[in-house]
Parts: sequence; C-alpha cells; structure tokens
Amino acid sequence: MRAIKLTNPGGLDNLKLAEIEAVEPQCGEIRIRNHASSLNFHDYVIALGLIATDDGRIPMSDGAGVVEAVGAGVTEFQVGDKVMSCFFPHWADGRADSLAKVGGVPGDNVDGFAAETVTMSASAFTHMPADYSFEQAATLPCAALTAWRALMVEAKVKPGDTVLVQGSGGVSVFALQFAKAAGCHVIATSSSDAKLQRLKELGADQLINYREVENWGDKVLEITAGGGANVIVEVGGSGTLPQSVRAVAMGGHISMIGVLTGFQGEVPTAELFQKNAAISGITVGSRANQIDMVKAINTNGIQPVIDRSFDLENLADAFRLQESQQHFGKICLNF
Repeated sequence: MRAIKLTNPGGLDNLKLAEIEAVEPQCGEIRIRNHASSLNFHDYVIALGLIATDDGRIPMSDGAGVVEAVGAGVTEFQVGDKVMSCFFPHWADGRADSLAKVGGVPGDNVDGFAAETVTMSASAFTHMPADYSFEQAATLPCAALTAWRALMVEAKVKPGDTVLVQGSGGVSVFALQFAKAAGCHVIATSSSDAKLQRLKELGADQLINYREVENWGDKVLEITAGGGANVIVEVGGSGTLPQSVRAVAMGGHISMIGVLTGFQGEVPTAELFQKNAAISGITVGSRANQIDMVKAINTNGIQPVIDRSFDLENLADAFRLQESQQHFGKICLNF
C-alpha cells in the first residue's frame, strides 16, 4: 500500500512516496482502506517542519474510507462501513479540559491519513454522512467540525442571529453554510471581489472587501444599524481581532480559531468588557460533536465546497496551491 512520509527536517520537498504494509487491527481497533484526505493549515505547518514530528511521519489529520477489518470487541463498526476520522481520537465528549483529550492527533502525534491503509482505535472514527463521497467526508473532521463547534456548541447560534465569517477557507465556508442552515444572517469578508461573489452564491447576505474597507468593524456596525454581529468566526488572529471586537454585538461571541495574521497582538480589552462579549478558543471538537454534526448534515444536505483534488503522490503540489491562497473552500487528496 502507498503512503507519503515526511522526512526531517520537513519541507515540501521532503514528502516522499513510500510502500507500507497493512496492519491487522488489535482489540478495539479497525483497519480502513483509506480513499481520501483533505488539507488543513495544521497539516501544512507539519509538512513545513514548523511542528516537530518523528522522522518518517505519515502526515494528514483527515481521512475517509471503508472498514476492511475489525478487531475484537468492536461493535460500532462492521466490514464495509464508510467512516471518517476524528481529529482528536481521545476526546470522546465534554470539554477540552485535559491534555490527554487533545493528544494523539493523526499526522502529528501519530501516523495520519496520507496512506491507503490505516489501522487505529475504533474511537478514532465516526460514520460518514449518508450519500457523501469519500472526498466530501474527508473535508469534515477538522474544518467543518471547527465551524460546527464555533457556532453550535460554543456560541449556540439561533435563528435571526447575525454571524460574521472571515475569508473563504474551509472553516469559513462551512461556518457560512451552517449559519445559513440555522437561519442566521451572514456577513462575509474577503480581499477578493471574485471570492466575495462566490460567498454570496453560497448564501452570504452582506459582503465586505477588507482591502477596500480597512475599518470593517465599523462597516459591520453600519450594516447592523449599530447592533453588531452576534457571532464572529475569527480566523485571522492578532491582525483582525481588534476589528472583530469592534464588530461584535453587546453580549456577543467571538470564536477564536486561527492565527493567520500572527500569534500576538493588542486586544482592545476595554471595548471587549464594555460589550460584555466573550472570546472562546476553538480547537476543532469532540467525537460527540462530530456525531451531532453528521446528523445535522444528513438532515440539511449541506455539500462541502471542494476547490481541487490531487493524487496522493502529488501532496506537495496540493500544499503549494494551499500556500498560494488561490483556492476557495477545501483542497482534497483522492486515492
């Protein structure tokens, strides 16, 4: 079976195709024939070697495939079931209140899903949404679940809320889709008019080009007649957080997800507490969150937006497209 391995010290030129043997599942484990994966920023950072991993690590946190062998004691899955991975295999439910829950990330702490065969604990998987392709399912475990937890679990959005999403990456597009399915009004920002038009086609109600409107927080207040956004899906980090605080409503919620503009910066704390707003850090979600998300997808029929798919051996090219920021939605591997 084929796999991609990353040799130290990392870098896209150090992603090499290799042959691996299928591993028989032990008690509590399943083996899947993996058919797809999708790219996340976390995977990109791993591939560049900015997060240290073992030499020869198989990268990629997301995967979707078919169960082909079941170990003793496994009752939730059977041979032939279509499954997808969990970003945090040890976080079954509840809050992220221990390091143990957020360990064991595939492609980081253990070998991941840039491989045609994967053997892991059955708790590292859930069933796929009905009628999804493997590529579609592989977009969900990191990006979609992050958006789901940000909106549904932490912010607890309700119909009529105003939700602001930033950009057109995987998390932001899923957040737009989930928010619209929940009956929310969505404001979308981007630096590209072409991407803003695509966000409008997906349901965005108001659009802001942040290259043209530097103080877009004030623009959000203008659009909402001074009320602000009830929920902001914050993927930028330090560079965009001051505008998010400006844009958030009284008693609103900022779901802090990304650090695309930097790891440190000033926070307008006075405005934040005057608004009685909350900021919550979001690192994907639990297995229980994922099961709930799949139920919702089966009901509302959301379709992931996939920009382009690559063969397994072209993973480095897929990452180069990701770093160019020319994509819209998710980039997938299909094998």
